[in-house]
Amino acid sequence: MKKLFLLTFLAPMMAFAQEQGIHFEHGSTWAEVKAKAKAENKYIFMDCFTTWCGPCKMMSAQIFPQEKVGNFMNDKYVSVKVQMDQTAKDNEEVKQWYADAQQIEKDYSIRAYPTFLVFAPDGRIVDRQVGGSEADQFINRFTASLDPAQQYYTQLDKYTQGQKDTAFLRKLAYLAQDKYDMDNAGKIAKEYLAQQKDLYTPVNLEFLGKFTQSSKDPGFDVFLHHADKVNKALGKDVAENKVMEIAAKEDVYPQLMKKDKSAPDWESVEKTVKAKYPSIAEELILKTKIQYYSYVKDANNAVANIVAYMKKYGHKADPQSLNEFAWTVFEKCNDMQCIEQALEWSKRSFKDKEIPAFMDTYANLLYKAGKKSEALAWEEKAMNKAGSEERKNYETTLEKMKKGEKYWE
Repeated sequence: MKKLFLLTFLAPMMAFAQEQGIHFEHGSTWAEVKAKAKAENKYIFMDCFTTWCGPCKMMSAQIFPQEKVGNFMNDKYVSVKVQMDQTAKDNEEVKQWYADAQQIEKDYSIRAYPTFLVFAPDGRIVDRQVGGSEADQFINRFTASLDPAQQYYTQLDKYTQGQKDTAFLRKLAYLAQDKYDMDNAGKIAKEYLAQQKDLYTPVNLEFLGKFTQSSKDPGFDVFLHHADKVNKALGKDVAENKVMEIAAKEDVYPQLMKKDKSAPDWESVEKTVKAKYPSIAEELILKTKIQYYSYVKDANNAVANIVAYMKKYGHKADPQSLNEFAWTVFEKCNDMQCIEQALEWSKRSFKDKEIPAFMDTYANLLYKAGKKSEALAWEEKAMNKAGSEERKNYETTLEKMKKGEKYWE
């Protein structure tokens, strides 16, 4: 009787808990979901997920169950989950959606997960959102999905019906890219660029940068052969950095990712890059070696290449790189000359903005260099500027410093 009473007592609470968050339709076909949305005059929210997708799991566990998310979505949307992959563990409900899932993936070019599709009450596709988010951002995104002016497919329909003015094409190309519809993004971008009489305005060069992802894209030659014009409009080294990004992706990384995991043939890599991009080859190879040796945890080679890079190209390093290089030296190098160099890089990393993590790196280097009083002062500054999670870490480091402990390799 006790058990029965307890179950009876808990039942309303369990039901209440289940009502929290987004209510997803179960046991319904795609046709039935559309019919329900039409009858209730609600939009359809479709969560396209896979069983292996980490962000998909995070959304289901942490965002969808929140009361404020459910209150908003249940009022405006009929919601359904659609599993896009197929596994041996799939239940009958998932299997019944196999054909629809395959068709949805094909029709809407779903290439990233989670992808959320939005359909109007009459069943027309009107919008898509890609990627996870926190609850408030999620609500904002799906508030926007109710606004025709912000609906991706509604705008795309205008394009297919003939709207091709410059401002519209530029906005739609950016929107397509944001929605991860890369085929349409590239197509629309080319139409926009074809209308431009001057590609070297800041607006057009910024646009080119966004839509130049390979050496075959129209903007690549602009960044490669007209770096002076690009940098004048967009800032120092912008053109070279774009070319290096693409050269690394196409000509360097494929030679590093060997199936047998053997060491790279650096001589061959350098030969390839120098033949195609002589002006950036040395810098690119040094940066790549730093990344590679850091990844394989070869401390000596990582530090040696960091020092070589900073000696010649240190003036180009951004704050994030400066901090990463300095931290690698702190962890892996015990040579005091190297430590002193890293201190200078580290101090540069936060000279314009005092970021707690960068200040922490500086404090750690000071401590390793034997400058304990300075180290304590900077670690306290970092701790006082940090958020709650970081603060705990800095408090721990501060205690180790006060005790005179050695906490590196």
